[in-house]
Amino acid sequence: MLENIFKLKERNTDVKTEVLAGFTTFITMAYIIFVNPSILSTTGLDKHVVFFATCIGAAIGTLIMALYANLPFALAPGMGLNAFFTYTVCLQMKYTPQQALAAVFISGIIFVIITAVGLRQAIVRSIPQSLKHAMTAGIGLFIAFIGFINSGIVVIDPGSKLPKFGDFTSAFKSLTNDPNINSAIISSRGAIVALIGLLIIGILIAKRVKGAIIIGIIITTVISFPLKIVDLSKFKFSVEAFKISAFNFDFAGLFAAHGQGGSLGAILLSLFAVILTFTLIDMFDSIGTFVGLADKAGMLDEKGDIPNMNRALMSDAVATIVGAIFGTSTVTTYIESAAGIEEGGRTGLTSLVTGILFILALVIAPFIGLVPSQATAPALIAVGVMMISSIKKIDFNNFEEALPAFLTIVIMPFTYSIANGISAGIIFYVLSKLLRGKAKEVHPITYILAILFILRFMIIAH
Repeated sequence: MLENIFKLKERNTDVKTEVLAGFTTFITMAYIIFVNPSILSTTGLDKHVVFFATCIGAAIGTLIMALYANLPFALAPGMGLNAFFTYTVCLQMKYTPQQALAAVFISGIIFVIITAVGLRQAIVRSIPQSLKHAMTAGIGLFIAFIGFINSGIVVIDPGSKLPKFGDFTSAFKSLTNDPNINSAIISSRGAIVALIGLLIIGILIAKRVKGAIIIGIIITTVISFPLKIVDLSKFKFSVEAFKISAFNFDFAGLFAAHGQGGSLGAILLSLFAVILTFTLIDMFDSIGTFVGLADKAGMLDEKGDIPNMNRALMSDAVATIVGAIFGTSTVTTYIESAAGIEEGGRTGLTSLVTGILFILALVIAPFIGLVPSQATAPALIAVGVMMISSIKKIDFNNFEEALPAFLTIVIMPFTYSIANGISAGIIFYVLSKLLRGKAKEVHPITYILAILFILRFMIIAH
């Protein structure tokens, strides 16, 4: 039966190898079930609801990839996309989480349509490679910065409003009954624990230990208990932790005035930037991941194409819709699937095992509140390091490519907005080409995007 479904012999693999590969992939990317609730709960979403949505979104998306595309790729809510959802869309642009989930849902539908009608290649080719790499690097820098802030390693000075190192000295003072001093001491200890967690994760990754990030999160969480970073007295095992929420959308509010100037033009351009960013990041991330994983697995054909590419993209798009329905940000394919491929995974059976493990992970829902931000912050920093490595693929000797790429990267953390970084990069890329007399090198779609982004900045500025 499994042979008929997954074509194991055709891809030179067997059940034992595929099961081991699926388990390896899960262990490598399981950190997301702790990190995603930590990030999205900042918007006001219930951490347990997000945990459920993370597991279910990852499970369903991965199972679709397994049974529909027959590829060893696993899916889960994307790092970077969850940061965009939280820090840009909700906290900066003032959309409610319900409105942001509606935007994610719409972006998923758009991705389905784009994939179904075959527009994906045209859109992907319209964005220059330098900007694609810059988007990945910029998101990595942004995620790392969030990790430093959430951990207390870096804090914002209330006077100058500038970032500075957190307090590392109070951690060595004795606890007293003064709640203010206790708070300062615990915060200081949290920053030190986060540094220890980062060191643990870094060493484990350097030693190529499978599941390095999830192991680091668990160890850091355990260390935080005796230091009172986590208040164990408030923990209570309850079935209420298994919270489910579905179709928690606010489409009416999404299309209403919400502080973006009040005019119809401001609302639509703001919404356009949100949905476009969700769609573009998911699309570029997915296609780049597909190619990298298929190449690693030796699955590319003589033309460099991936078997069942359209089915893989459709699985990714549908997974985003499912994730939004249950209450999480964009679900996308994980590069961590490479760990399973390294173990010999070549078919959807690998993904089937990973998907089932995400379902089984639901049993730890009551314990999700025990994981402090100081334990998940090192994971953000580590993922940021991995993502920023894309910067080496940018040709900084070509200044008309380097400047837009640089602006894309630095504007994301400087303005706390992924959308601003992408917008600035595309606008300056078009301008640099025009001023150099190379207008024909710019794809028509890129011109359209640049004009829309300029209009967005002009309207929001007023």
